[in-house]
Amino acid sequence: MLALAGGALALPWLLTDRQPLVERGEAISPDAVAQARRLFLTNDPRRMRAGEQRRAAIPATLIDEAANYLASRVLHGRGMLAMGEDRAEVRLTWRVDLPIADRFLNIRAVVNETNGEPRIAAAAIGGLAIPARLAEFVLAAAVRVLGYGREWSLARGAVRRLTFEPAQQVMIVDFVWAPELLDRARSMAIAPADLPRFRQAQTTLVARLDQYRPQAQVPLTSILAPMLAVTEPPSSAQRRVALLVLAFHLAGKNLAHIIPDASLWPRARAVTLTLAGREDSAQHFIVSAALAAWAGEPAADAIGLYKELDDARFGSGFSFADLEADRAGTRFGELLIRRPERIDALLAGKLNDADLLPSLAGLPEYLSQREFQRRFGGPGSPAYQKTAEEIDRRIAALPLYR
Repeated sequence: MLALAGGALALPWLLTDRQPLVERGEAISPDAVAQARRLFLTNDPRRMRAGEQRRAAIPATLIDEAANYLASRVLHGRGMLAMGEDRAEVRLTWRVDLPIADRFLNIRAVVNETNGEPRIAAAAIGGLAIPARLAEFVLAAAVRVLGYGREWSLARGAVRRLTFEPAQQVMIVDFVWAPELLDRARSMAIAPADLPRFRQAQTTLVARLDQYRPQAQVPLTSILAPMLAVTEPPSSAQRRVALLVLAFHLAGKNLAHIIPDASLWPRARAVTLTLAGREDSAQHFIVSAALAAWAGEPAADAIGLYKELDDARFGSGFSFADLEADRAGTRFGELLIRRPERIDALLAGKLNDADLLPSLAGLPEYLSQREFQRRFGGPGSPAYQKTAEEIDRRIAALPLYR
């Protein structure tokens, strides 16, 4: 019994390491957003037929950042992908607080090139090798516990061949499309319990905008406050839904893209919502707030920066004013989930534009790609970082975001 007790006490030390296997932040790069967008456009599931055979070349950097994003958001750890000849290794790290010192739980799982459903070829926890079959069993059980067992089976069953190309840094996936995958993806994104919340938020938005004439310019704050205060007591789940409904309206998109039943719901009147007197600021703020509330701050920041870089190449130009609205919206969406009492205090008074977004004065806008490169070099350069820090300083100065 003493030996068993000693073994149980020693087990955390045997399975953990002094150093993390994966050491990185949560940030997502704009390049990953661009890669994901291109991958979706070339393999749009809404346009694929049942049983259609397709081949997708997925950038290794996209899988790497996706692994880290999921490890961070779902597992509160860190993750990465290392690609080699004929194989790829997924690495995960969690910090473990032990009585004497912090240790790290490091997990490795190797997947080889396959014909058919991919499977784990080798695995290890710390320095302890785990039989591949046991690792497969534990992975499947963990996925079922998280509630994604059916989706996991469908996705794996659709794969016909997996090929790694380290020289090109891509993973090539041959698969057969199953329409149920799209239905399951929608159900993962929008839980059945959220459907009544979406209808309620859409009904509230329609009723509020019906008070104004078509094409009228209306302050965002006059609509945002009642949308967020629609339930009593206020619900973070309902508020998160309200942000997404507003984001779809401001982006000119139909909710039926994610909720088919919404095609039968009343449509909101075409009213222009503004923040700081600008329609684009309202759009950037609310879309970023919704992204942060649903997907987290790193995703919202990356998508906002990607949009501005894309505008510099093909659109109206890079705008630090839009970037400020993005970052303020991201902070708002994070507060709505993590610090709802801040939102309660804000809504207790009269909501003003200056409560949400600091001054845009002096922030460069409409920069072509050439002008942006000449003046700022690019994200991460000293000139760019100086302006980004000024934006963060302005946002942090607002009482809501302190």
